[in-house]
Amino acid sequence: MSEKLSWFQRLKQGLSKSSSRLTEGLTAILVKRKLDQDTLDEIEELLISADLGPGTAAKLAGDLGRSRFGKEVTDDEVRIFLADQIAALLAPVAVPLDPAPAKPFVVLVVGVNGVGKTTTIGKLAEHYRGQGKRVMMAAGDTFRAAAVAQLAIWGERTGTPVVQKGEGADPAALAYEALERARREDIDVLLIDTAGRLHNKAGLMEELAKVVRVLQKQDPAAPHSTLLVLDATTGQNAISQVETFRSLVKVNGLVVTKLDGSAKGGVLVALAEKFKLPVHAIGVGETAQDLQPFDPQDFARSLMGVTGEAA
Repeated sequence: MSEKLSWFQRLKQGLSKSSSRLTEGLTAILVKRKLDQDTLDEIEELLISADLGPGTAAKLAGDLGRSRFGKEVTDDEVRIFLADQIAALLAPVAVPLDPAPAKPFVVLVVGVNGVGKTTTIGKLAEHYRGQGKRVMMAAGDTFRAAAVAQLAIWGERTGTPVVQKGEGADPAALAYEALERARREDIDVLLIDTAGRLHNKAGLMEELAKVVRVLQKQDPAAPHSTLLVLDATTGQNAISQVETFRSLVKVNGLVVTKLDGSAKGGVLVALAEKFKLPVHAIGVGETAQDLQPFDPQDFARSLMGVTGEAA
């Protein structure tokens, strides 16, 4: 039987595409060189190519210059320095999603189709059930039969009830019914899936606004969290998705998925720096255990290929 990997090992493995691009680049740049302006410019370009964003890349290169300019440095030293700086940048946004004190705590999950919304909801259900909470899911993406079927499978897998209606049903009516039932059945956390058809932005805005409106008829504070799911493989496009969804609905937290498929995992740093939104969890695989609360030190060290977990 193969040895079970720790979360840090899975994260490191998942971020290997991103980290190998950065580590190989730094090794090539820092062959027997003192840290001069040309070297710093090359490091800045490398960080931009890994999707950390121009502003963040300039800040990191500037901090490195102030600390080590004119000195001989190794790629290991630079990777450790950058990992520490990135962890410090990310620390303020590393906030777990705590479903309290509201009951039921209503989480509206939004994002474009294909980013892993439905899978994220299933994984969150398993996570909260593991904490002893009573969880319910609502299949609010009624325009895609596959999304409803997928959520039903997660419901069976995790032992979580799923509120669903036929294809094409009114998502707002389904959300209303789900909250009504969650209150009646003493549910702790209600996770509501939504459609993500951005090509019809006006229709999606109207639909999401209606879902929020009907939820607030029962609980003026609902949804207690609106969670935007982003796919790391889309790189800088994730930034425009945050901007778009914030114009549609009040987004107050992020989940970043598919970091294992991306050579541009640095986009998470760019997102944190630009929007300052809490990053509640990150995903590096398909199983429920591959979605975990976001730890900035583990992420930064994995991204920069620094071995060993942070102390």
